[in-house]
Amino acid sequence: MLKNPHTKEDFSILTKKEPEKSLLLNLKRNAGRGFKGWITVRHKGAGEKKLYRIIDFGQEKLNIKGKVLGLEYDPYRTSFIALVEYADKDKRYILAPHGLKAGDEIVCQDKTELKLGNRLKLKHVSVGTAVYNVELEPGRGGKMAKGAGTFATVLAQEGKYTQLQMPSSEVRQVLQECFASVGAVSRPEHQYMIIGKAGISRHKGIRPTVRGSVMNPPDHPHGGGEGKTPIGLPFAKTPWGKHAKGVKTRNRKWTNLYIIQRRKKK
Repeated sequence: MLKNPHTKEDFSILTKKEPEKSLLLNLKRNAGRGFKGWITVRHKGAGEKKLYRIIDFGQEKLNIKGKVLGLEYDPYRTSFIALVEYADKDKRYILAPHGLKAGDEIVCQDKTELKLGNRLKLKHVSVGTAVYNVELEPGRGGKMAKGAGTFATVLAQEGKYTQLQMPSSEVRQVLQECFASVGAVSRPEHQYMIIGKAGISRHKGIRPTVRGSVMNPPDHPHGGGEGKTPIGLPFAKTPWGKHAKGVKTRNRKWTNLYIIQRRKKK
């Protein structure tokens, strides 16, 4: 029987080296059962042991050139990461853009060449350029377009704002003093990956999930009844009795002021 060729990704571009020990953290897991033995976070638990890589989202080493030592896998995110050594011998992890290779040089400056991996202020980025790891507030580090294969496109420079088309197709304006990196985030094929078998989900720390309608009445508002009984409610509910399916979950945030055009629903 032939194996499905889409269940695994090609990691041949990654550098065969151990992670940088000085940039690793052991995070405490809070998923699964609490100290009383009750499930505090549903559908999560166990999984492979993993260490967190400290990522420099702001790339604070201004005006210092850095050399890419290698590309690495990060178990805590969908994209690959790059280990960069700067001229002062300081090493940092950054989000790797698609196409970056070991040996490439990058720099973070107010104004610099529009080269893959370089980081600069939005006011110096030309229209039509793809950027990622975009700041929302100056000096606070990258907040937007950080997932595998994502990028934002510069649409216009207007006043003190730069208009960006986000990966969701939403158009928003960001202060021109914010930094952004040139390119698109690495590992664009991640969205096409097929899990393949239940064991892979368990290795990732994802426990089985079942429908509320097959549970007992004490466990879910949809539970109970014989066979495929309807939920018997005017609207779907969460396990805690709140409205589900089709409910807006976006909070009224101060960043809504900068949205020019909402995302296009598919």
